[in-house]
Amino acid sequence: MRHLEFVVDGEYEGKKVIHYLRGKAKLSSRLVNSLKRTEKGITLNGEHIRTIDRIKQGDILAVNIPEEENTVEALDSPVDIVYEDSDILVINKPAGLAMHPTHNHQGDTLANAVAGYFRKKNINAVFRAVGRLDKGTSGLVLCGLNKYAASRLGGNFKKEYYAVVQGEYTGEGTIDKPIYRPDPMKTLRAAGETGDIAVTHWKSLWTDGKTSFLKINLETGRTHQIRVHFSSMGTPLCGDDMYGSSDTRINRPALHCGKLKLIHPVTNKEMIFTADLPKDIASLLPEEEKTKKY
Repeated sequence: MRHLEFVVDGEYEGKKVIHYLRGKAKLSSRLVNSLKRTEKGITLNGEHIRTIDRIKQGDILAVNIPEEENTVEALDSPVDIVYEDSDILVINKPAGLAMHPTHNHQGDTLANAVAGYFRKKNINAVFRAVGRLDKGTSGLVLCGLNKYAASRLGGNFKKEYYAVVQGEYTGEGTIDKPIYRPDPMKTLRAAGETGDIAVTHWKSLWTDGKTSFLKINLETGRTHQIRVHFSSMGTPLCGDDMYGSSDTRINRPALHCGKLKLIHPVTNKEMIFTADLPKDIASLLPEEEKTKKY
């Protein structure tokens, strides 16, 4: 059970418990309703309290979030843990590993591997990834280890991607093209004049005129956004044969989530994590670029 305490400040003097939980503490309405049904789910100065009761400055308002049973099949497979505490888990995902079980992937996903990791450490939690990476994309994945952490993380993190594309890019720029799904039965996406708004910002780190190494930040998070946007420019990611790459030096899209910035859901401190380029992407770059820190 995750126990969280909040000291009521003067701003909430005389207000109802619900106002503090939904306001200052930023608990979701779903979580509040769940805690109301949990014994000692919400307490004030150690005693049971109703959400309609009033609070005063200096009171200790606490919530006790129950542990959850992980129903995902456990996979005994190594998990590259970058950071872990009671509320968040940061993982460096390898390329070729799907995030969640689907009809095509049963028992061999990151969710299954994390379930195996939880079982070994006797942790009662479920795999709650905040955002996702494509199966072929490597890099940092952020998870909330309880309902409160997961809800607070939404919108409070930024990812930075690194990609190697076919074609020459210099300076920096933005691709602003809507993305749509031509066939609802297929995962393939395309850029066009209509669809969901999609904005990608890029900065060139290196180019030899035929290939470019880019740092990429997303303003929106559409499925396959980076891959679709650069393909639409006639410069697909190296190795991305789904979107037209002819580069056979790498057998997956040359895309890596290399930096993650977040505001911790409980401490409110800014945290920054990095993951080095994997060998297959680094092999596409000259020696002097492989060891640089961006």
